[in-house]
Amino acid sequence: MPCFTVHIRDEWLAVPCRDTTNTIRWLGHEALKRYVKNKPDNGGITAVKDTRFVVRRCQGLGLLDADDTVEDVLEDNDFVELAIEGDTMSPDFIPYEPGVSHLYPFTSICYISLDGNTLTSTDLVNLGRGLYKIKLTQEAERKVVQARELLDTIVKENKVVYGITTGFGKFARTVIPVSKLKELQENLVRSHSAGVGNPLSPERTRMLLALRINVLAKGYSGISLETLHAMIQAFNASCLSFVPEKGTVGASGDLAPLSHLALGLIGEGKMWSPKSGWADAKYVLEAHGLKPISLKPKEGLALINGTQMITSLGAEAVERAQAIARQADIIAALTLEVLKGTTKAFDSESHRFCDRVQDAYTMRCCPQVHGVTNDTITFMCHFFHCTQNCSTTNFRGETISGGNFHGEYPAKALDFLAIAVHELASISERRTERLCNPSLSELPAFLVNEGGLNSGFMIAHCTAAALVSENKVLCHPSSVDSLSTSAATEDHVSMGGWAARKALRVVEHVEQVLAIELLAACQGIEFLRPLRTTTPLEKVYDLVRSVVKPWIKDRFMSPDIEAVHRLLLDQKVWNVAKPYIDKYQTEYIPESRPGSPTAFSLEPPASPRKRVRHE
Repeated sequence: MPCFTVHIRDEWLAVPCRDTTNTIRWLGHEALKRYVKNKPDNGGITAVKDTRFVVRRCQGLGLLDADDTVEDVLEDNDFVELAIEGDTMSPDFIPYEPGVSHLYPFTSICYISLDGNTLTSTDLVNLGRGLYKIKLTQEAERKVVQARELLDTIVKENKVVYGITTGFGKFARTVIPVSKLKELQENLVRSHSAGVGNPLSPERTRMLLALRINVLAKGYSGISLETLHAMIQAFNASCLSFVPEKGTVGASGDLAPLSHLALGLIGEGKMWSPKSGWADAKYVLEAHGLKPISLKPKEGLALINGTQMITSLGAEAVERAQAIARQADIIAALTLEVLKGTTKAFDSESHRFCDRVQDAYTMRCCPQVHGVTNDTITFMCHFFHCTQNCSTTNFRGETISGGNFHGEYPAKALDFLAIAVHELASISERRTERLCNPSLSELPAFLVNEGGLNSGFMIAHCTAAALVSENKVLCHPSSVDSLSTSAATEDHVSMGGWAARKALRVVEHVEQVLAIELLAACQGIEFLRPLRTTTPLEKVYDLVRSVVKPWIKDRFMSPDIEAVHRLLLDQKVWNVAKPYIDKYQTEYIPESRPGSPTAFSLEPPASPRKRVRHE
């Protein structure tokens, strides 16, 4: 018999439906009957039939017509929200925001087999996007089982070991009875779920969960294979916990975010899935035929002790930084053409047909400024390949109270990344200024005809300037800060979570600033026609014009900026120009030919044991 889960105020109610030709109004009345029955005061409802309400899907908040039949608009075990007229939205209901997730549907089942050693940043981002499901290698399963057997022995022999048979932090010397070890782990997850702020997006939560699974697959945490398989099942169904973005100091790892991640897995707190939208975790798991994880000794600690939020967000920042750095070179080349710059930057004869002797630094120093950013990103690619596959636990054959969970290294690296990638926006904004300034560009002011009547790119340049100025503050390193926590037990922290979040913000600003420059450069070309630039740059121009028309007179500009930003996010500018770049490098730069020992690449090291299987 079909059954639907209805959320009314603070309760979730299962409503069976024998006849799916019944209407949504009927479903609402049935849910209200059950709600009133459970309330001593009838929930303040005097007559169910006279109560006015609206019903909407939890996923997407799509409003359902009261006269529609259930079979026409709902599927078995769908989640719906019933809002009583006069009520505000229930405080414990977190609406699914349209557009917040771009998870790809699993049109075919593709797996990445995790072993704790070979995951790349590209893999992780693709896992976040929903392009792959997860399974473990046999070797990883063997190591997990072996480590768990050792831990079970510790518990059986009543050894005193931190976090296994003792409390945590300041309570490290408090021994816990064996009968309460399960409660100890559950209390750890509950008490440490103290984050605040907006939840991570579904994509970023998938990355966080995938990375935690990968680290646990190394077999150093003592987690059971049963629990690890339950985590993988939740990931493959995209059952994703509510993980607030704020609350980690990056010392004993990302305790608060990872605790929220674990909280949903044990059936508490909130969860999201493409099928249900946001709902109580136990209902989301149940809707996918999954059971909450029952924590064994040490497993709560195994789930929350690590730097996976720093690392997963950092991996996304690195991937996006690499993509925008590649495209920044192309955009700068287009601007150089529009401004009639020279490729012979230090040749005094380069401007022999005009009154300029040299180009400005923003044009002739691009190789130096862009170059150090590229070198930084290259370092970060290699660093994060290592960090994504390293253990952050203190349990490896024996228990050692070390500090593998400390986030200082990724925090410092991400501060460095933010500073380096910011320069792409800093120099880009100056080039946009040159494009818009008629005394520097020899083009119409703000790249528009009938100036005064039209403002053209005047405020688009201001937006670029605003983003660059914000970046100057965001580039202040978070890792130079530290506060003592946990009663001075954890008395030096990394602030790596903030380093990762602001690095991502800086990268996003860089993308937007370069989107504005690309728009301005393409607009500049309009005033130079019928002249044409090089073939690859004409291809880039055509790509931009496929989503944004030339600026004839003033119009709403934000959609144009967003459309070109999306081109950069999807790396379409790079994909258009890359064949020409490859051909040039092969024909004219011997050092870059395949197999050359001096060839330079921004790619991370290849994964020798990476396994991707399509079924």
